[in-house]
Amino acid sequence: MSAPLFVKNSIVINAPVSKVWGALVNPEQTKKYMFGCETVSDWKPGSTLLWKGNYEGKDMIFVKGHIVNIEPGKFLAYTVIDASGSIEDIPGNYLTVTYGLVAADEQTQLTVTQGDFGAVGDGEKRYKEAYNVGEGWNPILQAIKKLVEEE
Repeated sequence: MSAPLFVKNSIVINAPVSKVWGALVNPEQTKKYMFGCETVSDWKPGSTLLWKGNYEGKDMIFVKGHIVNIEPGKFLAYTVIDASGSIEDIPGNYLTVTYGLVAADEQTQLTVTQGDFGAVGDGEKRYKEAYNVGEGWNPILQAIKKLVEEE
């Protein structure tokens, strides 16, 4: 087994936790920052989570997983795997994504982790792809920040 590999990024957003949380679980909001994909889930532990979008005129499921834990306004954890990728679709190849939200006045600190890449198939390659030249989740966090601060 390889050494643990996690992507972790954090941002402070000038908006209350409720607004940031809405951006994470509302399909109309996720489409605006997650490459046109909307979430499909009932947001209960154990439930399926799909990231659906349109590619070249065709509706597709790009990412799939399950809700692991959810504490509205505080914490969300779910598993993910590329629905059309070459990685074998078995539980041991799913990564876990977590969102932690901490309120301070009218600001929210949002921290995202993704991993453990060291414990999944093609982990090092997937880790490098996730970091996308050292950025990790930063582009998505910046888009969430812009979305909730401008509404």
